[in-house]
Amino acid sequence: MQHAVGSPLPPPHQPGHGPADGWSPAAQHPGPHRPGSPPHQPGGAPHHQPGYLGAPPPSGPVPPAPRPPVPPVPPPPAPQHAPAPHGTDVTGHVPLPPGGPVAMPTVPPTAPGPDLATTTVAVLLIGPAGAGKTSVAKFWADHRRVPTAHVSLDDVREWVRSGFADPQRGWNDHSEAQYRLARRTCGFAARNFLANGISCILDDAIFPDRPVVGLGGWKRHVGPGLLPVVLLPGLEVVLERNAQRSGNRRLTDEEVARIHGRMAGWYGSGLPIIDNSQLDVPSTAKVLDDVLSRAIASPPKW
Repeated sequence: MQHAVGSPLPPPHQPGHGPADGWSPAAQHPGPHRPGSPPHQPGGAPHHQPGYLGAPPPSGPVPPAPRPPVPPVPPPPAPQHAPAPHGTDVTGHVPLPPGGPVAMPTVPPTAPGPDLATTTVAVLLIGPAGAGKTSVAKFWADHRRVPTAHVSLDDVREWVRSGFADPQRGWNDHSEAQYRLARRTCGFAARNFLANGISCILDDAIFPDRPVVGLGGWKRHVGPGLLPVVLLPGLEVVLERNAQRSGNRRLTDEEVARIHGRMAGWYGSGLPIIDNSQLDVPSTAKVLDDVLSRAIASPPKW
């Protein structure tokens, strides 16, 4: 049997007595003998003192004295952060530079040419439905050596769930308003990405005969540093790719042919055009790199 450290040990067992029979703390640790009091007899009955009730003390360990309650420790004060500089947005306590119009990337006069792989740029990939804009944009963004974001107008437009204005059901003021709102949202995102050192590639099917809501609108939303590139494969290729789509992303053949015909107006606009009819996605992304390097060195007039 284990006993607490510092408590009296019971006497050795004797025949006819239990382990604790006739044992008291005073029997193991007698005090000084007082004259007139009978001495303690081993094995005899305990000496009766005032207050002794005749019951043996418990045989277990003596419980420790209760400790005084410990006052609760107040929590440490919350860290105080310096206020963000005027004009900057904050997420938590991390300051973020505000997004502003994107300026055209500059190349030092002594440099042989811009290193596109390490340059922060904003790119707008234009083309009809089925041109491969989204696939090329994702691949190009995935394989850059600097942080790069891909913002798809169709993805942002479909953030609207209830009340979504599907252009397949007819183009009207409601669908036009949602397109404008999606473009402005994409432009706002691109400006914030660029302000924080993250390149951005956007894709949209805009027409050359509507510059105010098309290319001009993107320039207003993003800034003069936006680099537009047209992706325009042949009609047969566009029809084949459109046939592989589903949902509201798939258009009728008549609509695809009409959009493709309007996109032909980009020829002669001064914008770089890539015919990716015979190119796969990686090859198209490589051509896009070459086109953007030339566009940075000699920005297009648009």
